[in-house]
Amino acid sequence: MVSQEQRRRQLAREKFLRQQERRTSARRKARMRNSVIASALGVVVIGSLALYTTGVLKGDDSKENAGAEVTPSATPKAPDPCEKPAAGKVKTATWKKEPELAVDKSAKYTMKLATTCGDIDIALKASAAPHTVNSFDFLAGKGYFDHSKCHRLTTEGIYVLQCGDPTGTGTGGPGYTIPDENLKDKSLKDNIYPAGTVAMANTGQKHSGGSQFFLVYQDSQLPPSYTPFGTVSESGMKVLKKIADAGAQPADPTTQNTAPNATVVINKATVTKS
Repeated sequence: MVSQEQRRRQLAREKFLRQQERRTSARRKARMRNSVIASALGVVVIGSLALYTTGVLKGDDSKENAGAEVTPSATPKAPDPCEKPAAGKVKTATWKKEPELAVDKSAKYTMKLATTCGDIDIALKASAAPHTVNSFDFLAGKGYFDHSKCHRLTTEGIYVLQCGDPTGTGTGGPGYTIPDENLKDKSLKDNIYPAGTVAMANTGQKHSGGSQFFLVYQDSQLPPSYTPFGTVSESGMKVLKKIADAGAQPADPTTQNTAPNATVVINKATVTKS
């Protein structure tokens, strides 16, 4: 016959196992997220999906916690400097393969992100990153980015605002991937992505970019593994600074996202050829 003490211990063990299972599941989801932001959070991933860490942030050195997500402290919450989002719903369409390459490598392309915090104009590098620019031209034309939130702001280690996921979780994408490009861009020196760079996020594997991208608001040390495909205008940098100055929220316990305090929503994304 099982005593009350034995039953209590059994229930405690079962509770512990459930907690461990939830943590393992959370880690698995974290590994599938964008590795560049995982770097900022200090995520340590074991195995073939090992992600780069900058060394600026240090995780728990306990063996028991190896592989756990270590997030930076949230910056103090400031008043929201942005407007309310425009009316509309995020689109959830996906496609089975990368759109046919139709970009004109000799032409100039710009992308405008009309956000709740102000317009962010980006000069795109069509000749150096044609697949990436072609994909953004396609997705913007489909309204894929419209009404989507910029779901992550990092304020320690690296300094970026991440956007391009209609799900707002860091796990979404267009259903296809595009190849890495322009990884030897002359702007990348000493593993520094300079302020104003717009680059692709990825899973840590080669050629795994989708729709998520990040905008660098302050020089950030990263390995040259993320396709740089655009440069933010001077006025756009002022918008990014306003967003960054508002700080980030505490890490979401499920997604580990550190969302910006500012309500950053892309009301409309437009790519223009000239």
